[in-house]
Amino acid sequence: MQRLIIERLGHKGDGIAASPDPANGPIFVPGVLPGEEVEGVVENGIMAAPKIVTPSDQRVKGPCRHSKSCGGCQLQHASDSFASAWKTEVIRRALDAQGLETELRSCITSAPQTRRRASFSARRTKKGALAGFHKKGSDVVVAVPDCQLVSPEIAASLPLVEDLAVLGASRKGELSALVTQSKSGLDVSVTGGKPVDTPLREALGALGRKYHLARVTWDDEALTRHPPVQRFGVADVTPPPGAFLQATPDGEAALLASVREALGPVKYVADLFAGCGTFALPLAQDARVHAVEGDKAMIAALDHGWRNAQGLKHVTHAARDLFRNPLLPDELEKFDGVVIDPPRAGAEAQVEQLARARVRKIAFVSCNPVTFARDAAHLTANGYALNWVQVVDQFRWSTHVELAAEFEYKG
Repeated sequence: MQRLIIERLGHKGDGIAASPDPANGPIFVPGVLPGEEVEGVVENGIMAAPKIVTPSDQRVKGPCRHSKSCGGCQLQHASDSFASAWKTEVIRRALDAQGLETELRSCITSAPQTRRRASFSARRTKKGALAGFHKKGSDVVVAVPDCQLVSPEIAASLPLVEDLAVLGASRKGELSALVTQSKSGLDVSVTGGKPVDTPLREALGALGRKYHLARVTWDDEALTRHPPVQRFGVADVTPPPGAFLQATPDGEAALLASVREALGPVKYVADLFAGCGTFALPLAQDARVHAVEGDKAMIAALDHGWRNAQGLKHVTHAARDLFRNPLLPDELEKFDGVVIDPPRAGAEAQVEQLARARVRKIAFVSCNPVTFARDAAHLTANGYALNWVQVVDQFRWSTHVELAAEFEYKG
């Protein structure tokens, strides 16, 4: 048994303590907070089952009864104020590593039970099936019938996921069901099941009617009863199965408000990594927009939404891989504002061209503080000011953090 003092949290949410023997490196401790004294057995640099000897004043009882077993959340034992401050500090440290300073605005955190999408795992059992999330550090599925993270509609879909597993999961394999709320019913995308055939197709149709599903997609085959509509601004969009969607309505609204503030009054905007139009279509209420996205199906959904909406300015689009084929300065110079929302890898190639193009305003949205800081450093080294960063926490009780930022070209 060893007693340790937790110094800080790592990027995955585990506590980090100094080893009595510095040559062995740090010791990782799950489910703890900085300043806590813990006791337990250390094996291979991990104290897997710590006893909290001296708890932090930021420690709270997890609001979900599954918090100790379910691996879906990492920070339910931390107060909201601690989680917000810690996520803000994660961004600050990433900026510090690149020598950057700016205003970090207070974290905007989505409320419990507002996640509108969840990826459930399911396995067949002797008596039927079990659906839920993975147990912490394991591939064992644990039921989460009253999950406090997802919306009540998503939480209530667990019997549906179990029925899907009974229909199409192998006895040894695991089935995954991505369940998304839409205006017209749940949109369900299934992977990991057996190949679709006529009996399964018919059974899925019956299941869709039973649960009033908008669409169920089995691997690449979609059975649609009603188009699963998402609203972006005044436009109704039907994303392709599994397409990117912001995690909560409030989180999306916070990011959109930040994007609008960062751009200011603009007449012509480029939206890079545009997805299905999360930002492009609301921005089109006031400005012309050119949307660029690598996924052709998502661009088609964006275009269809724009063409069927009323009161929007002109929206053009291109399906283009911005990692391999970024927009060049002569293509960018006609825009007076750019929105960029890349995946976790960031947008190194496109940012290099933006820096050369000297676009007046850039609204940058990111889900990875490290790659954001890298890209921000390149922009600031080429005449841009990083005016502010807005911290957004759509992934409550997790270690994930998002941000929106304003860059302004100063020359």
